[in-house]
Amino acid sequence: MRRAGSIRYKQGVMSIRKPEDFYENYAGFKAYERQALRPKHIRWYDREFWLPTRCDASMSVLEIGCGAGHFLSYLRHKGVTRFTGVDLDPKVVEFLAPEIAAHVRIADIREVIAGHDPASPFDRIAMLDALEHFSPFEAVRLLQSLKSILAEDGLINIRVPNLSSPWGLSHQYGDLTHKAAYTQDSLAQLAQASGYEAVAFLPQKRGSPSKRIVEDIFHGVLSRLLTEAPAIWSANFIGVIKPCPTPNR
Repeated sequence: MRRAGSIRYKQGVMSIRKPEDFYENYAGFKAYERQALRPKHIRWYDREFWLPTRCDASMSVLEIGCGAGHFLSYLRHKGVTRFTGVDLDPKVVEFLAPEIAAHVRIADIREVIAGHDPASPFDRIAMLDALEHFSPFEAVRLLQSLKSILAEDGLINIRVPNLSSPWGLSHQYGDLTHKAAYTQDSLAQLAQASGYEAVAFLPQKRGSPSKRIVEDIFHGVLSRLLTEAPAIWSANFIGVIKPCPTPNR
């Protein structure tokens, strides 16, 4: 038997004691790959990030949990030159495109925040499929600490599984490292507890136009039939939040 951190191995089997232990084989579970940036991806990120955050190429952008750098490749395509990705898993480096790798730090986000120059804040911060990996208490502390590196008029873009919709269940419970589940109301509550306010909530629109039309019709019928229907039906939803004004800002 050998010990690696808090994970104990015996005959090749992991002994899991807490959610973080699942990260030991996360690269195998997620099956990282260097994915080409296609026109459909650009349209997705335009709808989910660029337009709702009113981003432009002159801004600086931080992505927390950048993985293999797909979103960072999108930022580069849009002409953003000041972008940074942060990820805990050193395995992602093997899948980063050379032009993206120089912008990625393998580190705990707390280390990045502590070492960042406050004179060069980020205009936008993206957390795409990342916030659910923090408990609500950890998320509050994270959002509060991000204020120190976020510009005064900065925005945080968050994408999480949508627990107000039945289609979000497989996204939420398909990964055992998820520590929190969100609806629009609970994300707004988290933002308020962290000193932020919600700017917008919007659905994640994926798939072909014809499928989206069918889904919209189906969801419209369900909304008329159900006593309590979700405001957003998509499996994931996007939230945009901004810091509440304070006397020191």
